[in-house]
Amino acid sequence: MNPRRLPSRIVCLTTETVEVLYALGEEERIAGISGYTVIPARARKEKPKVFAFSSGDLEKIRAVGPDLVLGFSDMQADVARELIKAGVAVHVFNQRSVEGILAMIETVGRLVGAEDRALALVAELEATMDAVRERAAALPRRPRVYFEEWDEPPISAVGWVSELIGIAGGEDVFAERARHPGAAQRILADPLEAARAAPDIVVGSWCGKRFRPERVAARAGWEAVPAVRDGELHEVKSALILAPGPVAIREGLPALAEIIVRWAGRAPAGYSAGR
Repeated sequence: MNPRRLPSRIVCLTTETVEVLYALGEEERIAGISGYTVIPARARKEKPKVFAFSSGDLEKIRAVGPDLVLGFSDMQADVARELIKAGVAVHVFNQRSVEGILAMIETVGRLVGAEDRALALVAELEATMDAVRERAAALPRRPRVYFEEWDEPPISAVGWVSELIGIAGGEDVFAERARHPGAAQRILADPLEAARAAPDIVVGSWCGKRFRPERVAARAGWEAVPAVRDGELHEVKSALILAPGPVAIREGLPALAEIIVRWAGRAPAGYSAGR
């Protein structure tokens, strides 16, 4: 492979490709990032912010002279189209599952000539998942989990989050909805729908703002929900799990697993020793 043919000025329009390039030791190739980049934290200090997520000034992207722009999903279709019309090379990912995350990492590795390091990163993440699965297999019981990625209106888990709940030993109460890639299809129009699902655990990850468990507990009709009754209302920071990159497996998955393991270690309501 001729290194001169590899992209040397990459603009990343989402945080997960920034995370991958840093993890591969290829951060010098990054010429610009999205203002919503959070992983790694130092990228925000080291790299110019040239775009938001689905809006911004295209001239700020072109001004850094990219030879490749990495985007994500149909939500960035308009900016991708305009950049392509301007003669800029664009690769748009659309990972919505755990396998999709791993495939994205491998592809980024190939794009920058770091395939071996990318495969090593994937192997590390697979080992993390295997360890969590093994621990989950030993749990005495599996909780029903309601994951809420937004509260007004309530939105249930996206695909990779639903899968991570399963790996951690839980059962996503809205697993069928998780198959829909768009948030619009995961909106719970009936505010009592999640309550009727009777989750044992509620995990809040309100994108961009702090989860407020007391607000969930105070929802009308939620008094008898097991998670409310037992105080099983927890937060996993959105930056750790809602971006489909390595961090969701490295940090989001273990965070879910700890919540589930602690729940499984508690005695069920109404249980008494010797029964």
